[in-house]
Amino acid sequence: MESCDVLVIGGGPAGSSCAWQLRRRGCDVMVMDKASFPRDKVCAGWITPAVFQALQVDPFVYAEGRVLQPITGFRTGLINGSEMQTRYPSTVSFGIRRREFDDYLLRRSGARTALGNALTSLKRQDGRWIVNDAITTPMLIGAGGHFCPVARFLGAKPGAAEPAVAAKEIEFAMDPAQAAACQVRADTPELYFCQDLKGYGWCFVKGKHLNIGLGREDSHGLAEHLKLFCDFLKQRGRIPPDISDGFRGHAYLLYGHGGRKLIDDGVLLVGDSAGLAYPQSGEGIRPAVESGLMAADTILEAGQDYRSHRLAAYPNRLLARYGPGAVPSAGGGPAFLRNFLARAMLGSRWLTRHVVLDRWFLQRQQPRLQVS
Repeated sequence: MESCDVLVIGGGPAGSSCAWQLRRRGCDVMVMDKASFPRDKVCAGWITPAVFQALQVDPFVYAEGRVLQPITGFRTGLINGSEMQTRYPSTVSFGIRRREFDDYLLRRSGARTALGNALTSLKRQDGRWIVNDAITTPMLIGAGGHFCPVARFLGAKPGAAEPAVAAKEIEFAMDPAQAAACQVRADTPELYFCQDLKGYGWCFVKGKHLNIGLGREDSHGLAEHLKLFCDFLKQRGRIPPDISDGFRGHAYLLYGHGGRKLIDDGVLLVGDSAGLAYPQSGEGIRPAVESGLMAADTILEAGQDYRSHRLAAYPNRLLARYGPGAVPSAGGGPAFLRNFLARAMLGSRWLTRHVVLDRWFLQRQQPRLQVS
């Protein structure tokens, strides 16, 4: 039976960031994932410079042989409503392809890997975990996303019991005719909110790839809302008329909305497993990376004593970083009030820039995470 100091279940940004921080401090870390990397991942795929800073990655180095699309503006509005463009004097975010980004972070972590292996059994015995009757470890990290098996072991019940955001999206390489017909600027992602403010759609060009998707807090009628959004984009001439219909679905929890148990003896959850996506935008890569780093620091401070009270610093770190959570949803209240607020906010250049973009999507008010 194999043994390691820490076993991470899930090789996405949260798991890889945690593994990288632990490895650079001398821990023997293994990452297990049911997929083989590189693998496709459903995600809009943009990150702020703060992510590169936290991971101590040089963007110019990362960009060698990979898509890294600078973002200097946004086009925003309501679906079937008015729209406006906001420009910035410098790069405020980057477009990435998750297939490339996740593979890079996992390889960079330096951790041993067990890829193409799903977690099928999990037992607790004599203060250690036994995984798949093949790997034993004193410390287990759940980093497998919304449906993480470690989160399920701790009592999470993905589905009707949790108020998850449901999304569908597609990312595909455009042929020359489609690229010519696409009016979305590569440096200007487009964001369009549903009329009831319970979700939004996006379209984003990254290199030769086009990413289109829509997510909603209310999952009922998601397919109809997505069709309405795509029809709107085609009518406005923003996207090619012949896009693929191969949209894929995924789900995630907004921070403070899920109430998942984050720690127990010898185990903790990070990233989407813990339900950490920003409530206002649903963006999850930055909190995934940061939670992985904070989890690693907590584990190192525990000094190999992984009882739950020794890991309690981790949820306290999350609380200090992201606040108490459960931010009131803009989708609440009477329909007429939601529509009024949507038009008032998205019709104002100042509110669009300083609230919708700077605070909700770019999190520019959030200080950069200091990494040891």
